[in-house]
Order: sequence, then structure tokens, then C-alpha cells
Amino acid sequence: MTDLASFPLDFPAFHPGHVWLVGAGPGDPGLLTLLALHALRSADVVVYDALVDPRIVALARPGAALEHAGKRGGKPSPSQPDISRRLVELAREGKRVLRLKGGDPFVFGRGAEEAEVLVEAGVLFRVVPGITAGVGGLAYAGIPATARDANSAIAFVTGHDADGAVPDTLDWPALARSVPVLVVYMALTHLDEIARRLIAAGRRPDEPAALLSKATTPAQKVVVAPLAAIAEAARGVEPPAMLVVGDVVTYRDRLDWLAAQGELS
Repeated sequence: MTDLASFPLDFPAFHPGHVWLVGAGPGDPGLLTLLALHALRSADVVVYDALVDPRIVALARPGAALEHAGKRGGKPSPSQPDISRRLVELAREGKRVLRLKGGDPFVFGRGAEEAEVLVEAGVLFRVVPGITAGVGGLAYAGIPATARDANSAIAFVTGHDADGAVPDTLDWPALARSVPVLVVYMALTHLDEIARRLIAAGRRPDEPAALLSKATTPAQKVVVAPLAAIAEAARGVEPPAMLVVGDVVTYRDRLDWLAAQGELS
């Protein structure tokens, strides 16, 4: 175990009765920030999501209580209000509470909802950003989020809303026209419909697309196909998965550094 005391850094104190909303990154423990590791080594209780890699949870200090609070579609899981109330309850018990979330807490992580509940309850908190999958996952697939010759803009959108449906609040025609690269989080369930909507809104059926499953983990899988065929090509791929649409996908042919090193990709 790395001794954080060996780093010449002045880490903030994790006080009793405080809650830290911490991003665990997309999966690879090496992508944790030092501040996230400091939180893991300091917390009394770690309340973690289903998408947090077990190797990261294992970095918690010996004796820390571990509480699973993962929500997975179609499976019994705690509600968001229940999770938020639990954070308040633990903080009021005087615990150092680490809320560990995959990726970044404020990027499709519902961290804002939890933070608002903490504010209403008068509980002090800190946000520790993490590497979001839409950046780190792409990098591990050999796909740059931006490339000078390919795009000067990128959009991150969600593949389903709070009810589990494809978001009707998104202006699909505007996205199709104005953003050269789209990254769709949680895209797998409605992949076929998302592709159809994008094509109907003006994206080319032959535009390069990729589906990234379990990004940055040893089980990472990347499927590349034209947008019109990506849903069929991705049959059998397991969640969590995100869709990338745009010419940056073609860079994978040259930049798939995991495959070049003989690692999974």
C-alpha cells in the first residue's frame, strides 16, 4: 500500500461529520487522483456505487465500513433518496463519509442531487472530481476526445433519462447538425433507437462509430462499425457501455496503444 505521507503534499483534513463526494474514475485504479486515494485512506465509511472497480474499494483503510449503494437497471437496488438520506445519517453519527462514485460525481453521476440534500441537512461536504469515462474511456480505446483535424467540439449526452427512456428533452437535430463528436453515456439499452434518431436527424449512416464496454478495465471491449450498423455489431456486448460517434473513431486504427502493447482492447 502506498504511504501518502511520503508525498510532499498538503492534503486537506477529512473531518468527522463531513461527506466527500469522490470520483473513482472509469475503472482502472491507476486513474484515481491522489486526493481520492487520500479520501479512501481516511474515511470511516465508504458508500460506493456498482460501477466502482472492486480493486478501488479494496484501497479503503483497514477497518473502514463498506456499504454498497449501487443501482443497476432491472435489479433490486436502493433508491436515490435512500442513498442521500444514508449519507446524512452517517455524517450526523460523526463519521467521515466517503461517497465513492464511478467516473466524476458531477458528470451523469447524480452527485449534484446528493450535494443538494447535504446542503439542506447542513452537512459539510467536499467534491473530488474524477476522470469521466467519456474522456478516460476513449483514451483507453485509442480514440481522442478531440483531434485538431477532426473536431473542435464534443458533446456528452445520456442515453436514457430518469424514467429509463431515450431523452426526449434532447434536441437531436441540433446535436446532429452542430456537434462533430457525440459521446452517449449509458447507450447500450437503446443503442438501436439512438442510432436511428441520429441518422434521422442528419448524421451519415456510414459515419464512424464505436461502442466501448467496461472501459479501462481488464474486461474492456471496443466494437467499431458504421453508425447504421453499430447496434447489430454490438450484439452481446455487456454494460456499462458508451457510444462514440464521429471521425475521431478512425484514429483508433493508429492509436490503439493497448493492442500495441499486447493488452486488452
